[in-house]
Parts: sequence; structure tokens; C-alpha cells
Amino acid sequence: MSIQIPRGTQDILPGQVEKWQLIEKKARELCEKYQYHEIRTPIFEHTELFQRSVGDTTDIVQKEMYTFTDRGDRSITLRPEGTASTVRAYVEKKMFGNATQPVKLYYMGPMFRYERPQAGRFRQFVQFGVEALGSSDPAIDAEVISLAMSLYQELGLKKLKLVINSLGDKESRNAHREALIGHFQPRIGEFCSDCQSRLEKNPMRILDCKQDRNHELMQSAPSIIDYLNDESRSYFEKVQKYLTALDVEFEIDPNLVRGLDYYNHTAFEIMSNAEGFGAITTLCGGGRYNGLVEELGGPETPGIGFAMSIERCLAALEAEKVELPLSESIDCYLVSLGEEAKDYTVTLLHQLRKAGFSSERDYLDRKIKTQFKAADRHQAKFVAVLGDDELKANKINLKNMATGEQTEVDLPSFIETLSGFCK
Repeated sequence: MSIQIPRGTQDILPGQVEKWQLIEKKARELCEKYQYHEIRTPIFEHTELFQRSVGDTTDIVQKEMYTFTDRGDRSITLRPEGTASTVRAYVEKKMFGNATQPVKLYYMGPMFRYERPQAGRFRQFVQFGVEALGSSDPAIDAEVISLAMSLYQELGLKKLKLVINSLGDKESRNAHREALIGHFQPRIGEFCSDCQSRLEKNPMRILDCKQDRNHELMQSAPSIIDYLNDESRSYFEKVQKYLTALDVEFEIDPNLVRGLDYYNHTAFEIMSNAEGFGAITTLCGGGRYNGLVEELGGPETPGIGFAMSIERCLAALEAEKVELPLSESIDCYLVSLGEEAKDYTVTLLHQLRKAGFSSERDYLDRKIKTQFKAADRHQAKFVAVLGDDELKANKINLKNMATGEQTEVDLPSFIETLSGFCK
């Protein structure tokens, strides 16, 4: 019996992994420009962390977490998202005391959710996310959104739509909460069991229900925008003002509700409008979460962040037929003829690599014609041919594969000559 990969996971093979590496590199370069610094947290955490931060009324906590009991009888969960772990580390390591504020962090790594696998959505998936902790300036909301948009645009995506909303402060949300309860309560029996249990606990979660999203009460539900107090409204207007100043186009969607309980004020999603991308168009989501640090035992600290799926990004690139600029060629391929020459290329290959050249040689004792074919498959810029006769004469033949020009080079100065040609 053959053992197969678990459902909802994937092997990322050579030829594809280079695309991942390019996206990851772009993300890191962009974070360096914006002065966000990498944080690496454990892949598993105590289950309580996600129950308290993500919210026990969310689908993630109720249905999707990979939770198990370890040998110490502790409840452990594979992380379903990155914000909770980042904030836990922020509190535990007392980063609120850092001299440089706000604390601007980014993370990249695997997350785990037990959900139905579909195109671009897996049970093990990779997220890149940023978190800015310690500032309540709406300008940093605009900065975080701009960073996310810039990454997609620098990768070559054009068919993007940014939607934003305000979830308001605590006062605004409480007023909206009462309005939602009054709106849904008379007909709550027509909704799914999840919505019924959320009516009193967190009625805003009803708006995020996938099962009942076409119910007529969903369309006429009270909008949070109508319940924003003056402070929340002013904050939201400033976010819009700064986004406009940054030339970031956006739409306001009063029905946008993020899937986690810790959000307030700014919420946003970036979607793909590419034809054939699929029914689920969201690429990235995030928002402000004032109160989460306090919930995890830290001082009152405002925060904002986003998370994006690398898999979804790749799917959007494919839908828009964007070819990433991957460098698949090598600098030099060594072709050898004869036993002594073949032995010598072992050392020569090592010297090439130490000098900074990506290089390769034959390991299958193939004929010269087949070795040249291997060089073509590697897209070698240069091929160096060394036979036993050339070795005795202390020479090596160097061929420029782009021009076809061949040069006989003194073996001791081969690497120096190759360097000159490459420049």
C-alpha cells in the first residue's frame, strides 16, 4: 500500500517552489522598506490563546482548529492564524517597553485549519502577515493597507479591489449590536444553528454566515456605518483621507465583517477581480484590533495588521497569467572527457561555487553530447569543456551559450576569465 499526502496539504516541488521564494523575497524586501521586522512564533500554542483572541463564536474556534491533548494533559492547537501568537509574544516578551514605538512586525509560515479543501484553500497553508502595535494614528492603518496593496502590485497583479469598512469603537458596536438583535430576533428560527447561538453572544457574526448569506434579512440588516459615533466616524474619514493621499483606490462596504472577534474600527479586504479566479475572491484581510493586547494580559495597546495567503496569491497570479521573473539558469556547466578530467572537475566545481558561481557537472558518466543537453536543461550561460588532453596542456575550453563563441583558456586563470565574461 502506498502512503499518500494528507488531504488538504500539498507538496511544493522544484519548478514551483521558486515562485514561493520570489513572493517571500518580495514580502521581506517590502517590509524592510516599511521598517517591519520579522518575528517567528511556535507552530502550536495553548488552545486558550486562540479561544480568547480569535473568539469562541468564530468558525475557526468552533469548527476548524487542529486541537489535541499532549502527554502533559495540556490542550494544544496548531496555529490557525498568526496575529494571536504575535500579540502573545509581544505581551510575554514585554515589547511594549521597547524604545522604538510602534512595534512593527511581520511573520511568514504555515497555518492550519480543518476546512473543506478547494481551489487555493488548504488545511495547511502559508500566511504572510504584518502587525503594527502601539499606535492609534489612522495614518498607520493606511500604511498597513498600502503595504498589502503594494506587494500584490509589485508582483504584477492588476485586477484588484480593496474594500474597507469601520466596525467602530466599543460604544458604536454596542449600539449596532442591539440593532442587529432587534432585526434578527423575530425570525432567527429561519437561520442556521450557528446563527441562532450567535444572536446574543455576537450578532455581528451572523453577517459573516456563509450558509444564510442570501437570506432577505441579511440584505436589510442595520449597517454599522449608521451607528458610528462622532469619534469613530472621524477616525474612518481620516483613514479614507490618507488612503486617497497614498493613491490607494478603495470602496466602502458596510457589510464587510472580518471573521475574527478582535477587530474594531478599520476593517479591510483585498480581492481579485480576475476572470476565472473562483467564487472565493478574497486574497487578504485585516483590520484594527484595539483591546487584543489587554485580553492577553498586556497594557492597553492599539494594533492593526493583515494576513495574506501565499496560495491565494499564486492562484491570482495564475488567473491573470502573470509570469514571475524567475531565474532558472546557472552560470557554468562543466563537461568532462576522460577519467582524469572527470576527477579534476570535482575540485574545479567546488572552486567555481566558492567563487560565487552557480554551477553543475555530470554525475552519470554520460557522453559529451548528453552532457551538453544537460547543460541546456540547466540553461547554462557558459559551458566549460575539459578533456584529458586539455588537462595535460593546462587548458580548458569555454563556450558562451548565448553567442556560440568558444575560447581556449589557461586552466589556472579559468575562474578569473569566467568572471570577466560574466561581467
